[in-house]
Amino acid sequence: MATPQSDSSLSPLRTVAVVGLGTMGTGIIEVLAKAGRQVIGVDISGAQAARSVAALESSTARAVERGRLTEQERAGVLARVTTSTDLRAAADADLVIEVTPESYEVKQQVFRELDAIVRPTAVLATGTNALSVTRLAADSARPERVLGLHFFNPAPAMKLVEVVSSVLTAPQAVAAVTELALELGKEPVAVGDRPGFVADGLLFGYLNQAAAMYESKYASREDIDAAMRLGCGLPMGPLALLDLIGVDTARTVLDAMYAESHDRLHAPAPILKQLSEAGLTGRKAGRGFYTYEAPGSATVVPDALTPQEGAASAPGRPVRAVGVAGSGTMASGIAEVFAKAGYDVVLAARSEEKAEAARARIGKSLARSVDKGRMTAETAAKTLDRITPAGSYDAFADVDLAVEAVAEDLDVKRQLFEALDKVCKPGAILATTTSSLPVVACARATSRPQDVIGMHFFNPAPAMKLVEVVRTVLTADDVHATVREVCGTIRKHAVDCGDRAGFIVNALLFPYLNNAVKMVQEHYASLDDIDAAMKLGGGYPMGPFELLDVVGLDVSLAIERVLHREFRDPGLAPAPLLEHLVAAGCLGRKTGRGFREYARR
Repeated sequence: MATPQSDSSLSPLRTVAVVGLGTMGTGIIEVLAKAGRQVIGVDISGAQAARSVAALESSTARAVERGRLTEQERAGVLARVTTSTDLRAAADADLVIEVTPESYEVKQQVFRELDAIVRPTAVLATGTNALSVTRLAADSARPERVLGLHFFNPAPAMKLVEVVSSVLTAPQAVAAVTELALELGKEPVAVGDRPGFVADGLLFGYLNQAAAMYESKYASREDIDAAMRLGCGLPMGPLALLDLIGVDTARTVLDAMYAESHDRLHAPAPILKQLSEAGLTGRKAGRGFYTYEAPGSATVVPDALTPQEGAASAPGRPVRAVGVAGSGTMASGIAEVFAKAGYDVVLAARSEEKAEAARARIGKSLARSVDKGRMTAETAAKTLDRITPAGSYDAFADVDLAVEAVAEDLDVKRQLFEALDKVCKPGAILATTTSSLPVVACARATSRPQDVIGMHFFNPAPAMKLVEVVRTVLTADDVHATVREVCGTIRKHAVDCGDRAGFIVNALLFPYLNNAVKMVQEHYASLDDIDAAMKLGGGYPMGPFELLDVVGLDVSLAIERVLHREFRDPGLAPAPLLEHLVAAGCLGRKTGRGFREYARR
């Protein structure tokens, strides 16, 4: 093995060659040229090179139209870019970035040829997100100068760049490339060499679980995607994202991840193989999980699986009055939602004082809405007048829909449903807001299991648009139809789920959070780098550790235990680090310390 070069042997990375001029390669060229670098684009296809130049011209023209570049700056960007079909054009490059297809054979051939072409001081970077950087480096004549430089698509817009070191990489090469990334206006995250690195390592496991959920016919593609967008604030649903990334690409990444981890959560869902081998690879093919207007188009068009608007459903039951059981944040938020929609609401708690306090909390929430101009003072007053506090569930005698929002404890909920069964009139619908407990267990605590259903609101209920509607095997069709209709009336987006642990959102969200904890536990990456990677590379509104501390580590651990018990998958076992923090009383923001420390209020 060659010995690492000294700092003086690394020239500034002023001239950069990009090998492979697909969408990613073209985007990287644009980023480099805008930052003043001389760029040589290389592709074996002259037609592809021409398409890349055309795409660059079009992109920079749009930037001028939007005022992001001047015509003079655009001319400078285009003048700094040359293209070739001959790899020897990279001979004078200080840095070569290859973004060729995800194949060891292809990438190793490129690196072998580059070894004979580039200067001894040049750094070679692979843009892989699935293959071993170490394996590619070991096959090179200069392994100390080979590293990973993983941009995210679209490269001009995405801030994250993962800088991937192998055990062979010289620190000077890492430093030089990291400095370049900063000069490009990117946020570099240093990671070790394992498939998927940080962002994709977490993202693709989640995408795989979503594909498996769809394949099992647990929920429709539309409901899975809507649930994750509305329930987690993600920019895209997982199945739409798989179509954007490429189903075949996802399968390749997951294969590489599984080969290392042997975790069933990384074993590619069979549907990914079926779609890939059928050529239904997503947007680029015009069809994947969804059907598109044309290959390369982002416009989804109806197909045989598209839900029919206004499809006939069972006639529902009339709902005029609603009972909400509980006095916490979720109960008061749900009562506010129903009252805003015009329903008369009975808000019942274990005491008159608790019910009055919950109603007062709603009054403050409505006052904030008035202050922000979202409603008039008169509307707020009328809304609050529709809410009647009660210190006993006997007040639910005349409600048409009773929604419980009490502690996430099955014994507590069963006792409440026994009480509701005695108090509520025949035909009243009984709904639980549980996020992880079996709805059917609540149903069996009553003499009318056909009238019991899940309505999983998300916190804060007034702001979050999603409701997971959870049918048990005993739920009557008209009960389901009624709750779907009520969701429309209260301006919530309903998604249908079967009665199994986690429903859609938590079943996909918490394994992702658990895997993030495992990354820290294994000293693969830091909390800050993982949070940054998921926000910058995945478009997540919060990083996993920010979210865990907000949700509460005890709540998260309880949900992960439920998922593990339900599915019996070793990969779902809660990370020991999470268990240790909970045992130590470090529960997140509410205790002042979780994965991070917080100032006491």
